[in-house]
Amino acid sequence: MKKLDVITIGRSSVDLYGAQVGGRLEDMASFNKYIGGSPTNMATGTARLGLKSGLITRVGNEHMGRFIREELERHGVDTRGVVTDPDRLTALVLLGIRDQEQFPLIFYRENCADMALSEDDIDPAFIASAKAVVATGTHLSHPQTEAAVLKALGIARQNGSKTALDIDYRPNLWGLSGHGDGENRFIASDKVTAKLQASLHLFDLIVGTEEEFHIAGGTTDTLQALRNVRAVSDATLVCKRGPMGAVAFEAGIPDSLDAGVSGPGFPIEVFNVLGAGDGFMSGLLKGWITGEDWVTALTYANACGAFAVSRHGCTPAYPSWEELQFFLKRGVRNGALRKDPELEQIHWSTNRHRTHGGDWSTMRVFAFDHRIQLEQIADEAGVPHERVGAFKNLCLDAALSVSGGQPGYGILCDSRLGREALYQAAGTGLWIGHPVEWPASRPLTLEPEIGPDFGGLAEWPAEHVVKVLCFYHPDDTAAMKAEQEDVLKRLFAVCRRNRLEMLLEIIPSKVGAVDDDTTAQIIRRMYDIGVYPDWWKLEPLTTRAAWANACEAITSNDPHTRGIVVLGLDAPEDQLAESFAQAAHFSLVKGFAVGRTIFADAARNWLAGRISNEDAVADMTRRFERLCRIWDDARAQTRLNSAQGQQQ
Repeated sequence: MKKLDVITIGRSSVDLYGAQVGGRLEDMASFNKYIGGSPTNMATGTARLGLKSGLITRVGNEHMGRFIREELERHGVDTRGVVTDPDRLTALVLLGIRDQEQFPLIFYRENCADMALSEDDIDPAFIASAKAVVATGTHLSHPQTEAAVLKALGIARQNGSKTALDIDYRPNLWGLSGHGDGENRFIASDKVTAKLQASLHLFDLIVGTEEEFHIAGGTTDTLQALRNVRAVSDATLVCKRGPMGAVAFEAGIPDSLDAGVSGPGFPIEVFNVLGAGDGFMSGLLKGWITGEDWVTALTYANACGAFAVSRHGCTPAYPSWEELQFFLKRGVRNGALRKDPELEQIHWSTNRHRTHGGDWSTMRVFAFDHRIQLEQIADEAGVPHERVGAFKNLCLDAALSVSGGQPGYGILCDSRLGREALYQAAGTGLWIGHPVEWPASRPLTLEPEIGPDFGGLAEWPAEHVVKVLCFYHPDDTAAMKAEQEDVLKRLFAVCRRNRLEMLLEIIPSKVGAVDDDTTAQIIRRMYDIGVYPDWWKLEPLTTRAAWANACEAITSNDPHTRGIVVLGLDAPEDQLAESFAQAAHFSLVKGFAVGRTIFADAARNWLAGRISNEDAVADMTRRFERLCRIWDDARAQTRLNSAQGQQQ
């Protein structure tokens, strides 16, 4: 039994994509960072479609190399074949979108890590574990990398694995043009043609654009080029034809490209063709490896290519399997797919599952984002508010002590009083929620640092989850609702623009009477106005019916939500235990986010100088640990009861 579906081999880079569209690369003012390189794009693209993929490449022993490795792991790509090069830097590409036809790019690949790939990097057991191995043309351009690719292909064929080639012809990566010519896709070269034709017999599938078959076949007559390739290879040939889709040839080449096997195309607006071929290849591999017929495989490929040309970036544009199925069933409603709200919501929610690493199926969150409450305690103790920041550092120490580096633990911390704690939390593995609301504001207003245009969020780390508390009630006046909803809609839009997850906390009981449907009404209203939080933070609901209504309101609108955490409202432990027992019956509730029950006593005593740092941390650690046990016990008891009920 093969453990992996596909292994890709070759280039791996960091893509810096110009964020501004419609100008020269010279004038780009900011860039978005993505992983790149055709094999890397295909590894992540196929993983998003549900294949078990792996990658063989080299990255540098520096920040960008670690970024590539971590991003691959977040997508579920097997990185055992990713070698860290101690001497060379990770490859880099600068890219821009000038217009529908011009996409300037510069490859920074002088002595880069992935071009140092060697035969020693090819693990026979790793290759043998895959159903298919995919190579790309660039790594046939140098004797050392070519030897590595040929070794991998030989092992694959010996073990009955399929082999595929994405011709992926970039003339300047073959040394045929200068650094400023990265956009050029074709320069005729007898040497390149000869090099490619020497290995074409090793593949079961060969994929390329018409220009790429021109270089592989040694002529700019597409049909003759395909026949020349057929003369040296029995592979299925798939020729990409841009907006006309693609055609597959399993045997002889007919007198017309239209006579090949094809799948339906999709009428969409072209926004960015960079990476479209890798998206296409990802869809094609999904169909090919899972045994679909060529019409189905080409349908997947064309759809994935359509997604790629409609969005910014390469890998970020590729669809999840759920998204692809939805798209094929529903069809195109807006030719600019990135402007289709329904499609974009599915794209976001089904591709974020490994955004921050970690396993968030259980959430044990120490919330010390409180500002007014801790400032009041500081006032009572007669100490300046600056001392609150030092106390929040101790809260973080307690959270880290309890988590012990395990997944499923987190913090809520603000940046006005807790900035240092936020800095220290980066990279610790904790889930990090970061509040934006001005404390106790109603109507909702945000912290001044967020800015009147919410531009402050552009400075936030990608691992921070934007948390906003809104005191909202279905019986609010129309004016109050409109003002609060306007802030929430704008905030949600800015979160998505900056690729930040959002947690929405609602507490209706503080502003009006509640019943079993109050929270559910608010949830439904948020979705009605187009706000789709990644997380919900809800006050402890007192009945099973209230929880059922709230969960149904969420799942019926967003089946891919991250889930719910229960807040504490400064309740004593016994009351929290009761609320946890109720909430634990619902799988959508992932855990808790509790603060004052953990830190209140320690804050009063520490700020008043009655206990040491160590004593404060120890006290909060004990309380946090007890709450974690209470939640874990409540969830375990629910599962036990469910299992016993099924047995009966």
